[in-house]
Amino acid sequence: MAIARVCEQTATVLALPFDLSQTSEAGSLVQATVEKFGQVDVLVNNAGFGQMGPVELLPLSTCKHQFEINFFAPLALIQAVVPLMRSQGGGRIINISSIAGRTAFPLGGIYSASKFALEAISDSLRMELEPFNIKVSVIEPGPVRTNFVAIAREKALQAIPQPEKSRYGVVFEQLESLEQRLAKTTWTDAQVSAVIVRAMQAAHPRPRYVAAAGGALPVYLLTSVLPRRWVDRFWQKFYGIDLLKPQSQKSPRGSTLQ
Repeated sequence: MAIARVCEQTATVLALPFDLSQTSEAGSLVQATVEKFGQVDVLVNNAGFGQMGPVELLPLSTCKHQFEINFFAPLALIQAVVPLMRSQGGGRIINISSIAGRTAFPLGGIYSASKFALEAISDSLRMELEPFNIKVSVIEPGPVRTNFVAIAREKALQAIPQPEKSRYGVVFEQLESLEQRLAKTTWTDAQVSAVIVRAMQAAHPRPRYVAAAGGALPVYLLTSVLPRRWVDRFWQKFYGIDLLKPQSQKSPRGSTLQ
């Protein structure tokens, strides 16, 4: 997110390269920041990506990489910065989750799992760190006008060669139009950044901030009010799961079951 867009033009910025899969570098990153600015007031864990694809077909190595970037990298930075914040009398940790961190949907199970984990650790941290005046919030963006969906589609195709020939071929066809179908509910990165800044500046920040247009409201209604069976049907239709055909099976006596 373009936090710099809502900062004053006179702000001093330090850009450091950081391989998120190398969590051992978290300490040196925090140290370099302290050497430049003297302290760390706010940690915003924003970097991440979405691994799409049916859970059945995604290689374990791909699933592990999703968690390395979306969960273990933020966790490493949190563990590196908490002692510093405690010694300086307080600070803020803001973890960027997603609407998918509250509800899971077809083709997004591994992505949602990583965000569910991030939200769970945020809840624990919020309670554990309150005595040290370290406040923890979660931001839950809906669709954002970035290249997120395009990259998610690209990574799905990399992880699952020739997906059109799999049992989920018709579902992958639906991914081609996903970005277009989400267009009416997307926010800009600047809009989401403004919510992050609000969480940074609030005297009493909320545990969670929704950063989404009205399209997020049905999601909350679906997950908190309607029967789970109805919610499942909604997501199955949205992602084309309802187009899948049951596979013929053999009965114990050899006859075909449909």
